[in-house]
Amino acid sequence: MKRIRLGFANLIIEFTDRYLALKRIEYWANRGTGFPKVVYGPEGCGKTAWLRQSVELLGERGFDVIYLNPIEEEFAIEIGVQSLRDRLINLVREATSRLSWGGVAWSVIDVVREAISLGRGKIAIIIDDAFQAIGLDRAAIYVKGLLGILEHPPRPYERIVTIVATSEGVSRREIGRHEWADLLAMWNMGRDGFRQLYEQVPGDKPPFEEVWKLTGGNPRILERLYENNWNGDAVVRELIDKKGVRAFIASLGPNDRELLIRALEDPDVLMGREGIPLMNRLIELNLALEIPEWRDDNLWIDAPPPERDLELGIGKYVAWQSPLHREAVKRALGMT
Repeated sequence: MKRIRLGFANLIIEFTDRYLALKRIEYWANRGTGFPKVVYGPEGCGKTAWLRQSVELLGERGFDVIYLNPIEEEFAIEIGVQSLRDRLINLVREATSRLSWGGVAWSVIDVVREAISLGRGKIAIIIDDAFQAIGLDRAAIYVKGLLGILEHPPRPYERIVTIVATSEGVSRREIGRHEWADLLAMWNMGRDGFRQLYEQVPGDKPPFEEVWKLTGGNPRILERLYENNWNGDAVVRELIDKKGVRAFIASLGPNDRELLIRALEDPDVLMGREGIPLMNRLIELNLALEIPEWRDDNLWIDAPPPERDLELGIGKYVAWQSPLHREAVKRALGMT
């Protein structure tokens, strides 16, 4: 398989690692997906890079591929029916000019159904972080629309692969209420794969172990550190500002504030009657994430995190999205 090259800060790097996640794509390419696969995980953990590499893999295996990323305004459309390809490309161009991608995401369902009607037998639909464009309140309905392609096609097909990725922990809850999709978690990169990425970053840099403890294997945090000349304080300030952490802290009562302080040491304290409302707010801000307590392969799209690694902010049930996300909360609490 050809390894794609990706933008990283002002660099071009080669896709690395995610061996198990790519093996999962190969498995689906051979069997198809009976349900849409909804993949969720921390912001910047590498979902988009994996999906772009998956586009390459599925294309090499003869699939018509539709890849749509409304947030980054990127797409790839390789359909063996020129009229359908042109239609989607025109819709994307119109969406770009109007800053409205939600309609394009819905149009993908109609285009795929028509492609099946015209005899296209191997199709891959990859929707990357589209729920913000569609509306989080409509995420589950969109997934049901994708399921309708699989269960009620206009004619028999050979294989269809359907993947939707999201960084929105809230949408996971909404989708999980229904039996319309399989939910799979992706975590930050493992130590060995992250080291390969770290080694592609040029110039003087802190030792690997220091970078690992700051990022927890999150490629986006590595990118932000590189862009800020390895100044972790600058990245923490960016997180506090972007996510409105100070306003969030100011809104807390004494009990929630004390619970949050405890969660800095062990995020699993949030998995309880008193902690769940606070956990939900952290999930809404994309600071923390509820994760499967089981580290079974069938619940994870790649290697799962350890069951507990409190140094990196990982519990059995709840984890901070990265050590610097946790540090942003700690800083806003005035603890450093």
